[in-house]
Amino acid sequence: MRLTFHLLRVEAHEVERLAYALLELRRSTRLCSQCLAFTSEDPCRLCQDPSRDGGVICVVERPADVVAVERSGGFRGRYHVLHGALSPLDGIGPEQLRIRELIERLQGGAVNEVILACNPTAEGEATALYLAKLIKPLGVRVSRIAHGLPMGADVEYADGVTLSKAIEGRREL
Repeated sequence: MRLTFHLLRVEAHEVERLAYALLELRRSTRLCSQCLAFTSEDPCRLCQDPSRDGGVICVVERPADVVAVERSGGFRGRYHVLHGALSPLDGIGPEQLRIRELIERLQGGAVNEVILACNPTAEGEATALYLAKLIKPLGVRVSRIAHGLPMGADVEYADGVTLSKAIEGRREL
């Protein structure tokens, strides 16, 4: 709503400049042929980076998840974007996701670990379990990102599922 009112207040040429920029963004953006993230060049800059570990692939649901993981600074491998999660009630099965492309990447033998960074939702959990069943027979290590309490949270205010996952995913100090 704020954007709408702003656009109605500014000069028409400003709105036209924004419209042109949005059209140009849409025209120049495509999927990376390797990781399937959005990019203006193919392969994307992350897939081109020789300092990244090609033996580890982090699987995420959406292109925005790549940005979030990169922002954390804690991952230096490669990515694979599924473009969704399994959701039979919404008509999203394995055929609607980029699972075939992931399996093809793994069959080359260069990947030794896949980190499943699907969202901690019912759909994300179902997707992670499905992928693990497909990947393990290929001899590739499969891991799942940890779930639990975020830094700065209070235990007393956490919900039961979050606490259960935190206890389940505990690690020795």
